[in-house]
Amino acid sequence: MMDRIRARTEWQFFGILPKASPSLASAWWALLLLRGVLPALFAVAMGVLVGAIAQHSSLAMPLVLAGIVFLLLNVLAPIHLAVGSNLGSRTAAWLYDQLTAACISPPGIGHLEDARLTTDLTMARDFDLAITGPPLSICMDFMAVELLAMVGGLASCVVLAAYTWWAPLLLAGAWLATHWLLRESAVWRDRNTDEVRAAQRQAEYAYRLAVDAPAAKELRLFGLSAWTVDRFASARRKLLDLQWQATRLRERPVLWSLLIVLAANVIVFWLMARDAAAGRLALGRLVMFAGAAMGAGTIAFGGLSWALDGAAAPAGAVLRLRPAMADGGKLVSGSRPAAGLPARAIRFRNVRFAYPGASEPILSGFDLTIPAGSSLAIVGQNGAGKTTLAKLLCRLYDPQEGAIEVDGVDLREFEIDGWRARLAAVFQDFIHFELPLRDNVAPYGAPDSAIEVSLAEAGAANLAALDTVLSRAYEGGADFSGGQWQRIALARALCAVKMGAGVVLLDEPTAQLDVRGESEIFERILAATRRATTILISHRFSSVRRADRICVLEHGRVIELGTHDQLMAAGGRYRTMFDLQASRFEGEEDEGFSLDAPA
Repeated sequence: MMDRIRARTEWQFFGILPKASPSLASAWWALLLLRGVLPALFAVAMGVLVGAIAQHSSLAMPLVLAGIVFLLLNVLAPIHLAVGSNLGSRTAAWLYDQLTAACISPPGIGHLEDARLTTDLTMARDFDLAITGPPLSICMDFMAVELLAMVGGLASCVVLAAYTWWAPLLLAGAWLATHWLLRESAVWRDRNTDEVRAAQRQAEYAYRLAVDAPAAKELRLFGLSAWTVDRFASARRKLLDLQWQATRLRERPVLWSLLIVLAANVIVFWLMARDAAAGRLALGRLVMFAGAAMGAGTIAFGGLSWALDGAAAPAGAVLRLRPAMADGGKLVSGSRPAAGLPARAIRFRNVRFAYPGASEPILSGFDLTIPAGSSLAIVGQNGAGKTTLAKLLCRLYDPQEGAIEVDGVDLREFEIDGWRARLAAVFQDFIHFELPLRDNVAPYGAPDSAIEVSLAEAGAANLAALDTVLSRAYEGGADFSGGQWQRIALARALCAVKMGAGVVLLDEPTAQLDVRGESEIFERILAATRRATTILISHRFSSVRRADRICVLEHGRVIELGTHDQLMAAGGRYRTMFDLQASRFEGEEDEGFSLDAPA
């Protein structure tokens, strides 16, 4: 029983509060309990006051007692609100800290690319942004209101027990029955069905299309404005209809709830009236017990609210993600130093790899040897496994079978950070740091002279001063075109080589440059990295033909390997792809560019 309770996300959420802020959590619960019993104490105070009036006794103490309770009722509410708001903010910050650590701590990236964790990750990432509900700082007050109602109702039942033992049981049982009878609404059935979630997703998607800038051009160009509005309105209408249908489910339970509650209250108040008329219940006690009986009704409005459900779900997601991500991104670091490697070769030996949750491997029986100090280009269709090779070489994943060997030693035997320090990589989705140009080129630090030379080699000289922040969100900041950003990313790799990296990995590094610019940049890269091991992944054959060797990848295997001239002479897949792409640039030879120009 206790295990089931501890497994509930509501229990887990309340367990997080003292971890986020022990002092605020203690104050929040103390104020909650105090505010919860105040209505019952006020009923007692009013009973004492009326009794004193009826007996012509001194009113000083009864008035002081009633005044203190009344003052606390009004003063504690804003204090509790402020404490709850701060506690909610602290708790949200704690959850985000936990999520950040869970995402960034594992040395691998399998946990971030595992589709099975996507739902929890999305919920945990966006929960306090007012997308799926109010921020936690506001939700804490909604939770307090619901819990106050329950505590206040139970406290009133305790007072009522002084009248007769069965009266609080009868009233509490009747009011608690409303929770059971209306359980369909209590668990928000109208928001949790597959049909409702689908309508909600469609409405959200159409809404984002309408209000987000990236879709604005296509919506207008293709005349989709009306379609977007209609789609949004249709999905929202369906969502509201489904919620109304769920509301109709409550009609019969509401009727039964009213009958049960009415019967219980009629019995208790009739007995009180009878005892008062018979002189067995003094006027002051009648006022006290009648107030307590009415206060018991708040039980129907208390408990675990939608606000708690909205806060507990992402809290539970964060707690689930911590062990799942630690396991999904786990890599065991070796102890061998990697300084000066590779000296002879990098070899992929019988490598098999499948992404988390995938049914088929992306690489199977993959073999490839890359001599140290040489340049290798890897080409192939989308999905052939090119980027996967880059991730494995960076040791962001480990292969499930086989090994990657550096100078004959399994890559897993080297220190992870030490090996990565030997790598300079530019990926397709390279990061844009909202930092000065200097830190974008050398986030790890480098002399300004090395940064400036690297920018020049990448064709990005004189873009901006090194101190310029690369974001227009900052005063004096700047932003660049996709091609200019790509040159900055290339400068980042070239600077890493100057700082000691021995392997250069370029995954579609010039996709946003024109063909002429790509050819020029790759010439510069080969010159700047001639003593490093360079691996280029690209779709453009005007660049790959300049590599020492070219590897054609298909279905996770090497199907062709050789120089450009060798592969052209073989007349295989590379020749077919090269000729197909070359035909697109036949007219550019007159402008000074040719795929057949000397390498």
